[in-house]
Amino acid sequence: MFLFPAIDVRGGRCVRLRRGDYAQETIFADDPVAVAKTWVAQGADRIHLVDLDGAKEGKPVNATVIRRVVDSVPVPCQVGGGLRTEADLEAVFGWGVRWAVLGTRALQEPGWVRRMAERHPARVVLGLDARDGFVATAGWLETSTTRATELAKRVEDVPLAWVVCTDIATDGMLAGPNLTGLREMIHSTKLPVVASGGVTTLDDVRAVRSAGCTGAIVGRALYEGNLNLKEALTVLGEPGV
Repeated sequence: MFLFPAIDVRGGRCVRLRRGDYAQETIFADDPVAVAKTWVAQGADRIHLVDLDGAKEGKPVNATVIRRVVDSVPVPCQVGGGLRTEADLEAVFGWGVRWAVLGTRALQEPGWVRRMAERHPARVVLGLDARDGFVATAGWLETSTTRATELAKRVEDVPLAWVVCTDIATDGMLAGPNLTGLREMIHSTKLPVVASGGVTTLDDVRAVRSAGCTGAIVGRALYEGNLNLKEALTVLGEPGV
């Protein structure tokens, strides 16, 4: 299993939200590039970037900062937030981004996601952000009537890289991941599943791996010191985890 340290960008700064609430923002650093370099120095072999302003506005907003991060670290980056058009995808791939996360547009038009994934095999990621099991969109400001597992099932034959499964209730709360929801997603689709939300301790890392996740995205726990990245990466090398 792999780990993505997360860098959420809002107003050009590195921040974290609680349960996706823009009113509950904590600013952790003014320079996302420095943060990315710190995670790489601690052993990260990939970085997860989110354009929070872009997710809310429906178009990339923090492009300059994200490009600086991608250019500054020697590891592949995954980017999500506001990617709604083919031009958006071409742009981020042109910046050197390895994986692009599609969320809102995936719900609105699964066929389009299929076409984009076929055009960019193993580089497009399905971002399923769920509130009580239902897909949330537009930067988590809206909740649909479509179950996350149902949407994943619809596109499981598409050459996507993986599914990022985010449980909004646990995101940024440092209270552990929604293992029940993760197992439900894993059993519902053939696609690899990456856990996001609530991974806080070494035991959480072991738990999501044991549940069958291909990877995990970790944010607030790293910034607040609940989880040490080097130790977490060491845990992933333990046999039988």
